[in-house]
Amino acid sequence: MITITENAAKEVQRIKTADPANAQSNLRVKVIGGGCSGMSYKIDFDPEGATEKDKIFEEHGVKVVVDAKSYLFLKGTTLDFSGGLNGKGFVFNNPNASRSCGCGSSFSV
Repeated sequence: MITITENAAKEVQRIKTADPANAQSNLRVKVIGGGCSGMSYKIDFDPEGATEKDKIFEEHGVKVVVDAKSYLFLKGTTLDFSGGLNGKGFVFNNPNASRSCGCGSSFSV
């Protein structure tokens, strides 16, 4: 399961409201190769919708879509949003990551 916090859901809804092109899109979360630790997170709005191979999770009114391969690395992850003094952005709390870079945007298992 992928969990989305209330803070993350509010930010997703804010972004969707600000850009009408994303209004009907799901939030797609995936893992791609790259970054200083080997794998990176990617968040995007997907106007195409989910495929039959995708995992779909919904919390606080936000649908999160994850492809099957990425789900192997994201299972149990919590997606949060931080608006603190040290920076603003989405934060992945991934129990599968054995190591991550200083900025938290890449990881390894």
